[in-house]
Amino acid sequence: MKLALCLQFLSLAILAYFLLVSLCYVFLFILSFIGLLQHQLRSQFATANEIMKAKITPPVSILAPAFNEEKSVAASVHSLLNLTYGLFEVVVINDGSKDRTLEILIEEFKLQKTRRNYNPQIPTQPIRGIYRSPIFKNLLVVDKENGGKADSLNAGINISAYPLICSIDSDSLLERQALLRVVHPFMEAYTQMVATGGLIRVANGCDFNAGEALAVRTSGKWLVNFQILEYFRAFLTGRMGLSMFNCLLVVSGAFGLFKKEPVIEVGGYRKDVVGEDMELVVRLHHRLRKSKRPCGVAFIPDPVCWTEVPENLKILSRQRNRWQRGLAESLSLHWQMLGNPRYGSVGLIAMPYFFGIELLSPLVELFGYATFIFGIFQGAIEWKAFFAFLLLAVGFGLILSLLALLLEELAFRRYPGIRDLLRLMLAAVLENLGYRQFMAIVRAQGLWDWMRGRKAWGVMERQGIH
Repeated sequence: MKLALCLQFLSLAILAYFLLVSLCYVFLFILSFIGLLQHQLRSQFATANEIMKAKITPPVSILAPAFNEEKSVAASVHSLLNLTYGLFEVVVINDGSKDRTLEILIEEFKLQKTRRNYNPQIPTQPIRGIYRSPIFKNLLVVDKENGGKADSLNAGINISAYPLICSIDSDSLLERQALLRVVHPFMEAYTQMVATGGLIRVANGCDFNAGEALAVRTSGKWLVNFQILEYFRAFLTGRMGLSMFNCLLVVSGAFGLFKKEPVIEVGGYRKDVVGEDMELVVRLHHRLRKSKRPCGVAFIPDPVCWTEVPENLKILSRQRNRWQRGLAESLSLHWQMLGNPRYGSVGLIAMPYFFGIELLSPLVELFGYATFIFGIFQGAIEWKAFFAFLLLAVGFGLILSLLALLLEELAFRRYPGIRDLLRLMLAAVLENLGYRQFMAIVRAQGLWDWMRGRKAWGVMERQGIH
């Protein structure tokens, strides 16, 4: 009798949890829809060309870390130099590559060793040399001892010349007008803004030429299509909605624009965490809000960056495990903000959301499957309760995917083919039949690895963007 009552209580608690989660997602979707409408209206009055011509467009330093990128580094740098923007520089940081990355850069851009006075305000591994190109005056290459991505970005911050820094991944492919789009919030309220990010899209299956997307389509691999939907949900509903409350905790490491001064003030990127991009944003909120200074972090729902996603479960599992560990690190390092009104919407909305939903939902979902199945076999839980759980946990996930797809179609329609649309709709159904449950296991394993103190990144093999 006690076991039956316990199982019934747990089942009700789990149902209540997923009902609350569903209501949160509905609320975020409504906010995202409103935010997209507002963005579309603003875009009519401030086009990329108008921003380009504006005299107040702030100069930007693009920081591009590179480690063993000999196959793609030249093409990547050329695409960065071809960006449409006013005054900007490209700072490539060679992080002690063991291949011919530096040699290829020297040959391709006729680099010459130079001296540059800079203030090493953030400690990094030693700088071995700084190179300039006589052909491309806004290109700077920094050669340093190996220290990882965070250390490379910190070196780039030290050496950069401009007040805004744009951090990117080595495999990121930026739209030509990417900087013009994400700089807009800084032009509207420079003193209030600290960081902006944009919509990251999946490059797998698409065709590119000189940094431009020639053909945008879905992939023939369902694993990739599942991730396309995940990116839609994360960016078009999650980040867009949270941005409406100015409580965004994540700016993607693939592409983010930051004001340099506060980044230096808080110590730059931490080298002892696996989620350095999220941790930096959370730390900025923590430090600046604690001293009652503005900390605007905005999401621009424009497609600004393309990235390659894993095409097999092994590599995807490593990535999601690392993401979950990075989330746990960021929240635990700044737990003082959780529920604390001193930190405004970050403490009262974002921290509870990320802790209660993003961090714990895989554990609750897996525990829910175990509880309901065990309870049914024990005769303590009725089948209709189990179906209610599936409706809330799985069925609403399907609805959320379709709503995110609707936002994409209404706002951008970057997948014009009816075949691509039908494929994504089918993927929204199929992802709930095994993929979702597998990802819950991977994320739960990530939490366990975080508790054990695991810091490894894992090897991320890539095919390259074509």
